[in-house]
Amino acid sequence: MSENDAGIKKLSGPMVKANSGKAKKLVVLLHGYGSDGNDMISLSQFWAGILPDAMFVAPNAPDACAINPMGYQWFELDTSSTLDLEKNISRLNGSKAARPNIEHFLQSLWRETGLSARDTILIGFSQGAMMALEVGLALEEELKGIVAFSGGLPDPKNMAGKIKSKPPICFVHGGNDDVVPVGMSVVSSEELKKLGLDVRLHISPTATHTIAQDGLEFATNFIKEIIA
Repeated sequence: MSENDAGIKKLSGPMVKANSGKAKKLVVLLHGYGSDGNDMISLSQFWAGILPDAMFVAPNAPDACAINPMGYQWFELDTSSTLDLEKNISRLNGSKAARPNIEHFLQSLWRETGLSARDTILIGFSQGAMMALEVGLALEEELKGIVAFSGGLPDPKNMAGKIKSKPPICFVHGGNDDVVPVGMSVVSSEELKKLGLDVRLHISPTATHTIAQDGLEFATNFIKEIIA
């Protein structure tokens, strides 16, 4: 990792080339707290068949994880703070501070490939899902879509006036998630619907903090729909 003069941390991570040999779409995968891009890039195997023209990229977050130095974090968590959706200040401040790093990564990727936001699906898990939403809704140009696994908006009740584009969004969450409450996806989807976004929500009833098979299938069908 290195930083440019503006303090932006340059991101890098594993990449899988388009099966067709020429990328016409991009799928950017953002990992969760304490994980890395190698974990997320494995999802490419499920979608390469329906996205033969897609290049998959899974950048590592810019900082080593505070509690797992083998992994990375998009922002530090205050583990002593409440999980209340409206009161976790570390999440609100952290996601805002981390956003420019991902925005810079996307802009660089688009320049290098000749593609754009409209060719890009942004997918995240847990903290990565929070960042996918934080970044994707703040872009001037609309993404092809956003998939948020086991995460939601860092500040779901205060989105009016903050949204610059309205891509279709898919939320998938485990009903028994004891790390990120399923209510985060529920509240986020409700608030975004009120603001006129096309939002889908799937809850895997018995799943914990993971991507269950039914949730993966729901997200896959969403991807098929938005690329049709």
